Amino acid sequence: MRPVAVNPDALPAPSGFSHGTLSGNTLYLAGQTALDAEMRIVPGGIVEQFRQALSNVVVTLREVGGEPEDLVSVTIYLTDIPDYQAHGREIGKVWKELAGPTYPAMAGIGCTALWQPEAMVEIVGVAVIPQSRLLHPGR
Repeated sequence: MRPVAVNPDALPAPSGFSHGTLSGNTLYLAGQTALDAEMRIVPGGIVEQFRQALSNVVVTLREVGGEPEDLVSVTIYLTDIPDYQAHGREIGKVWKELAGPTYPAMAGIGCTALWQPEAMVEIVGVAVIPQSRLLHPGR
């Protein structure tokens, strides 16, 4: 089976990438920053940006029948690790609200910048979706 691009209508139209790529029942999620529907990074700081970025991940997951508990790996790129750590409790609440109580294998990686200069966080992931829930884009 050939890999299939996954680009939910609810997210900004991608240019030069796909929001996700489905191969078999494995969904590879592109990095999601805190872009809203108007192609702007949400204001308000790291917690609000984390909420938007994770919401974008969840939208892509659900496009193919996935749920947050299907995530097997998540990498979070951060421009300010101390800021993320200082708001860890709030970020944990956002995770539980949007993704539930289960945590996949995770990594947090500091970086000097992300694609959008005002972005503070970018979330990349991999999910394995049970065949019973799997939806194929375009079908």
